[in-house]
Amino acid sequence: MQSTDDEVKQRQLVDARARNISHNVRCTECGSQSIEDSQADIAILLRKLIRDEIRGGKTDKEIYKKLEDDYGETVLYAPKFDMQTAAVWLSPLLVAGAAAGVWAYNKHRQRTNVHIMALNLIRGVPLTPKEKEMMLDILTPPQSTRTPSSWWTRWRGQ
Repeated sequence: MQSTDDEVKQRQLVDARARNISHNVRCTECGSQSIEDSQADIAILLRKLIRDEIRGGKTDKEIYKKLEDDYGETVLYAPKFDMQTAAVWLSPLLVAGAAAGVWAYNKHRQRTNVHIMALNLIRGVPLTPKEKEMMLDILTPPQSTRTPSSWWTRWRGQ
């Protein structure tokens, strides 16, 4: 009776580990599903391979390494961070930074245009193009006096 309970617990442990690993492995045939959710033939074979590896005493890390070696690093949902995948990992930051810059510029231009529209309303007469240009010069903040490469020259000690 005791050995039967141990076998059941061992089987449940193997199944739990296998499901955990299978959720983190992409189906090579479907591409959009994990092998746990996929019913493709390759997914079924990979689930069996994972269970066999667990029964063979392999750690999760060793199993992931074997799958990565056999099928490439795209088989894992969380590829490692290196120089080849840096663009993939950092692209959301670059896009967000660019979007924030465009948003800030548009907000500045919008405020400037609001000032010009307010002057038009107060005067009752639209500004002439020369007056509008002068107001934009007044309302636009001055450019920074530092050159972009000055920090580079200071860092290099020149």
